[in-house]
Amino acid sequence: MQQIKSGIGGAAFLVSKPSLDDLFTPEDFTSEHKMIGKTARQFLEKEIIPIKEEIENQDFDLIVKKLRKAGELGLLAHSIPQEYGGLGLDKITKAIVGEMIGPSSGYGVAHSNHTCIATLPITYFGTPEQKEKYLPKMASGEFLGAYCLTEPNAGSDALASQTTATLNGSGTHYILNGTKIYITNAVFSDTFIVYAKVDGTKFTAFIVEKDFPGLSLGPEEKKMGIKGSSTRSVILEDCLVPVENLLGEIGRGHVIALNVLNLGRFNLGSACMGAAKYSLKKVLQFTQERRQFNKRIADFPATKEKVARMASVIYASESVQYRTAGLLEDVLGGLYDSFDSKAAATSLSEYALECAICKVLGSETLDYSVDEALQLHGGAGFIKEYNIEQMYRDSRINRIFEGTNEINRLLIPTLFYRRVQKGEWNLEELVSASLRSLKERSVKDSGLLFKEREAVDTIRHLFIVSSGLALKAHGAELMEEQETLMRLADLAISLYGAESAVYRTLKAVQENGEEKEKIKMDLARSFLDEAMWEAERHTRILISQLAPDPDAEGLTKLVMKACCRFAPEGSAFKRNREIADHYFTEHEGAH
Repeated sequence: MQQIKSGIGGAAFLVSKPSLDDLFTPEDFTSEHKMIGKTARQFLEKEIIPIKEEIENQDFDLIVKKLRKAGELGLLAHSIPQEYGGLGLDKITKAIVGEMIGPSSGYGVAHSNHTCIATLPITYFGTPEQKEKYLPKMASGEFLGAYCLTEPNAGSDALASQTTATLNGSGTHYILNGTKIYITNAVFSDTFIVYAKVDGTKFTAFIVEKDFPGLSLGPEEKKMGIKGSSTRSVILEDCLVPVENLLGEIGRGHVIALNVLNLGRFNLGSACMGAAKYSLKKVLQFTQERRQFNKRIADFPATKEKVARMASVIYASESVQYRTAGLLEDVLGGLYDSFDSKAAATSLSEYALECAICKVLGSETLDYSVDEALQLHGGAGFIKEYNIEQMYRDSRINRIFEGTNEINRLLIPTLFYRRVQKGEWNLEELVSASLRSLKERSVKDSGLLFKEREAVDTIRHLFIVSSGLALKAHGAELMEEQETLMRLADLAISLYGAESAVYRTLKAVQENGEEKEKIKMDLARSFLDEAMWEAERHTRILISQLAPDPDAEGLTKLVMKACCRFAPEGSAFKRNREIADHYFTEHEGAH
C-alpha cells in the first residue's frame, strides 16, 4: 500500500495543527510548475478566448480541434504515466492546468472532464493492456473521453443504477442495456466509462467505445449555461462490449466511481478558483473605466469592500486547492507505475474529505465572485458583450457537478465520524481538551500571526465540541440528521479555508518578512474575520438544537466569550480598502 510520506492522514486538520514543512502553497511552485502554467495560460489566451463565441454556439468540431491542440502541448497528458504517452506529472500540475483552463467556459468543461474522470479510471484501475490501448491516444487527444454514471433514477444515489450487463452465451461480450443522462462530451467522445450492473446486481465499470454496436446518443440538451459543452444522453440497447473491456473487478465499480470522483471534485475546485480569479480581473478592469458622480466606480468605498471580499475568498480557495494538491501528490505520486487497484482505491479515498471541501468552497467562491462581478457591472453585467452574464450562467452548474454541494456537505462529517469509529481519534478526549481551551481567557503571544493561529484553533475547537454534542444527542441516528451534518460541514469548511490561508501566509512571512507579505496578511485576516463569524453562528445554532437545558446557556456564553477574543483589531473597513487599492494598482501596472 502507498504510504503517506508526510504522516498526515485525511481529515487530520479537524483535530490537529498543520506543520509548515508539510504545507504546499503556490509560493512553492517549481520552475516546471510555472512553465506549464504559462503554457496553459497562453493556450487559453491565444486559442480559446478568441473563439469564445463559436464555442458558445456549439461548434463542436472546433472544440475537438482545440482539444487536440491542447494534446499537442501536453495539456491533456499531465496525469497519464510516461510509459503510456503521458507526462506523469504531479497533482500540483493538475491543479495549475485546471486553474488556467477554468475561465474557458464550455471548452474548459470538456477539457477537465476528459483529463480527469474520463481518463483516470483507466490510469488507476485499467489492466496493462487497457492502459496500452487507450492512454496514449487520450494523452494526445486522438481519443476523447466521457464518464457515464448518472441515470434518470440514479443521480447522487449512483448505486441505484438500472443499467444492466449480461454476459453473452459465448462468453465473449457483455450486453449492456440502459440510458445514461447529462453526459459531458458525449457528441465527440471516443470512449465512455460506463457503469452497469452485471446480472442486475453487481455494479461494475466498463470501457465502451463509440462504435460498439448498440450505442447511440440522444439529442443535445438545451442548457442554462456551459452551452459550449456537449451534454447528451448515452443510450445502450444490447450494446456489445468485449469482455476485455471490463474495468476493474465485477461488483467493484463503486470503488472506481466514488474514488475517481474525489479527484473530480478536487479538479472542479481548481477550475472554479481559476474562473473566480478571472471574474475579479474583469471587475478590476470595468470599475476603473466606468465613472459615476464624477468618480470611478473603483473609488467608492462600497466597491472596495466588495473587491476586498472577493479577493480574500479567492485567496482562501487558492490556498485550499494547493494545500490539497500537495496532500494528494503525497499519497498518489507513486501510483503511476502500479497495477495494485486496492492501493489505488485506498490512496484515492485518503483525502476524500479535503476534496469535498475543495469542490464546495471552490464552487461557492465562484458563484459569489461572479454574482458580485455582475453587480459591479450594473446594467452592463446583463449585456452579452461584457461576458459577465455568461460567466454568471456558467458558474451555477458547479454546485451540482461531481455530487451536489449538499451531498458533499453530508460527506464531510460522515468521513470524520467514520475515522472516530475506527478508533483513530478519541472524540470524548478531544471534546474535553477543546472545552478547556475555549475556557482560556487570553490569547497567548507565541510569534508571528499568533492571534490568527489561535483563532484558527478556536474554530477547530468549535467543530470538535459541536461534533461531540451531535453524537451525544443523536447517537446511531446521527447520519439521518442532515441539518446537523450540514452545519458541522460548514464549520469544517470554515476551518480548512481559514487555516490554509493563515498558515500559507505564515509560511510566506517567515520566508520574506511582514513588510513584503502585507497583502497576504490582510487577505488572510479578512477571510478569517468572516470565517470566525460563521463558525460562531453555526456553533450557537447547533448548541441550541443539541445541548440540553441548562447546559445550552452556559455553552453559548462560553462560545461567545471565546470568539470575542478575536474581534478584528483596528479598522476592518480600512484594511479592506487597502486590499482593494493594492489590487487596483496591481491591475493598472499589468496594463
